[in-house]
Amino acid sequence: MSELRTAALVGNPNAGKSALFNALTGARQKIANYPGVTVERKSGRMILPSGAPINLVDLPGSYSLDPSSPDEEVTRRVVMGEFEGEAKPDVLIVVADAANLEQHLVFAQEMIGLGLPTVVALNMVDLAERDGLVIDPAALSEALGVPVVPTVAVRKHGLGLLAEAVERSGTQDMSQRHEVARLTLPERRLSARNIAKGAILSETAAHQLHAKLDKLLLHPWLGPVILFGLLFIVFQAVFAWADPFIGLIETTTELMAQGVSDILPQGLLRDFLVEGVIAGVGSVVVFLPQIVILFAFILAMEQSGYMARAAFIMDRLMAYVGLSGRSFIPLLSSFACAIPGIMATRSISDPKDRLTTILIAPLMTCSARLPVYAVIIGAVIPATSVGPGIGLQGLVLFLLYVAGILGALLAALVLRRTATKGAASGFIMEMPRYQLPPVRDLLIGLWQRAWVFLRRAGTIIFAATVVLWLLLTFPKAGEGESQLDASIAGNIASVMQPAFEPVGFNREMTLALVPAMAAREVAVASLATTYAVDAEDEAETEQALRDQIAARWSLPTALAFLAWFVFAPQCLSTIAVARRETNGWKWPMVMVGYLFGLAYIFAGLTYWAAVAVGL
Repeated sequence: MSELRTAALVGNPNAGKSALFNALTGARQKIANYPGVTVERKSGRMILPSGAPINLVDLPGSYSLDPSSPDEEVTRRVVMGEFEGEAKPDVLIVVADAANLEQHLVFAQEMIGLGLPTVVALNMVDLAERDGLVIDPAALSEALGVPVVPTVAVRKHGLGLLAEAVERSGTQDMSQRHEVARLTLPERRLSARNIAKGAILSETAAHQLHAKLDKLLLHPWLGPVILFGLLFIVFQAVFAWADPFIGLIETTTELMAQGVSDILPQGLLRDFLVEGVIAGVGSVVVFLPQIVILFAFILAMEQSGYMARAAFIMDRLMAYVGLSGRSFIPLLSSFACAIPGIMATRSISDPKDRLTTILIAPLMTCSARLPVYAVIIGAVIPATSVGPGIGLQGLVLFLLYVAGILGALLAALVLRRTATKGAASGFIMEMPRYQLPPVRDLLIGLWQRAWVFLRRAGTIIFAATVVLWLLLTFPKAGEGESQLDASIAGNIASVMQPAFEPVGFNREMTLALVPAMAAREVAVASLATTYAVDAEDEAETEQALRDQIAARWSLPTALAFLAWFVFAPQCLSTIAVARRETNGWKWPMVMVGYLFGLAYIFAGLTYWAAVAVGL
């Protein structure tokens, strides 16, 4: 009895291999793990037109035989016959997405170059045609030198023709395979582009437009310029578009404070509500419009398909510091909050890449920093124009975000050459189709993020503000004595002040650093509560926080405070998540230590430089 032949399904992730495997084998499947690894092994019986069975193996999705993950390592070992007791497959079935043909042909050529009988399943042709792309399988077959069969796995279209091609695969001419095998990766990419171009019979204007957009947005030089230009526009909009809404919230807050003052008599309860709750929490909630505008841009870029292209653009830059584009998505998530950013590193297969990304994620400017930046910039940076459509305040905010990105890249460079030393891994990803962001999805995403911010204001920020108000209120000051000087919080700040005085921090700033460990934006609530408690009369209590800062802080002091928050150690929740993701306290403590050191050093450098130039 002859041994059962084996066919292996190979292809890029998301090519539809699993759907094709299920359609070809039905219920005749077995699932196990490959020896020595946790990667799942799926095999089943496929019946050929002659009635003969063949063993079909569904291999993990792979972009290359140069593995960068356990899945890709398994695929390489199977097709090369390196698993003990398993011979090379008798035939390879390469599954390629018809709608993303050029990219999938890069891997297909690498498979063809192995010299094994090969059949290409041109899958999801229905989706390609729906998008206006018509491909000639005969032309594609002639260019590749192997049979090409159009399939729609989910509808079981083309399965009979595919089975026939597999059965006849033993008669294939292998004489030209050595030419494909000699191609380098850049040569395979160029060849894939030419083959795909020659096999496309027709495409719609929309598909051509998308191709032209990719040519522009993924250009090695223009792409980064467009990306950073877009980010520049975002930060200009954060200030320019939010002003009317901020004014509305400020007016509402003032009316609430006035209403409480009119209803309640002078006393502890009124002070608590006006100085603690309204002044503290209200000073943070006022920045909700800016946060919503920032997230509106981020969500629009994600839902339009541009964000994946931004990751591809950043891959080359990140390679210089030992990372890949895989780290870009978690780092981008950290602009919202470092917690989901750190959790998103689970998609990074290389453990040293993953650890490095976790350690630098806090340097991405999370939304909690935005209230701090906004109030300080609004207080000390004039709202003037420095060019057509370019506001100075938006420019400063953009530069703060750039400083965080550059700090993260510098930290990655140092870490990859010391504590997390290792070679950079490659990066290949699917490019989603361009589309207009669905308005409903955009609004839902904005509501979810706004609610998260408001919930923090009603819980963490509220609690921290109440505790701080109590520490600022007791014991009561004597006649002629400042309440801040007399309070418990003031005494705590006085003890800490000598350590921060060299970098230009005053006592109120030093005090704000402590509750900011709970959440960054609490620093704003802390300053608002401190100035409200220390006010001499009701009018001063209701004065805008930025006016207080403008009157009390020098420009070097304000710039030093901004520099501190570019690098400031993360909130307690982020530290806890980092401990969970790294299975210990070692790396979170390293993270806190180096961030504190960077924050102190750069706050000092900023302050000393500003004083030296006479600001």
